[in-house]
Amino acid sequence: MPSDEAVMPTPMNNAGGKPLPEQAAEQASQEPAVRQYEWHGAWVVAARGAYDMHSIKPLADALVTAARKLPKVVLDASGVTFADSTFLNLLILTHQAGTLRVVAPSPQLQRLCEITGVDSILEIRDTVDDAAAS
Repeated sequence: MPSDEAVMPTPMNNAGGKPLPEQAAEQASQEPAVRQYEWHGAWVVAARGAYDMHSIKPLADALVTAARKLPKVVLDASGVTFADSTFLNLLILTHQAGTLRVVAPSPQLQRLCEITGVDSILEIRDTVDDAAAS
């Protein structure tokens, strides 16, 4: 393959090199976001986006705070689009600090937990209600 075909430039609109709207939406969906709330005696942390060593801090801060607030922490992982060993390490540390339940992990995250054996340590539930009640 010729070298000029190997790298495709990212299409940009005419507004100063900003991504097109569909690209901006895709990038925004990958940006990590954390939402927290109390639910039936558990502290729920809902994580969205991709997590690695560069993006884990907001989630780590939220889980540490959650473990201090209530003995039962629920991580809604249904919106996690990517996770690496940094994410798994955070789950294990949170589990050691208190009761952690992981809700609805994505297929990628579920597979990562299975391959590493973390699924045998963590309690994985289908819904936030199930996790809070157990």
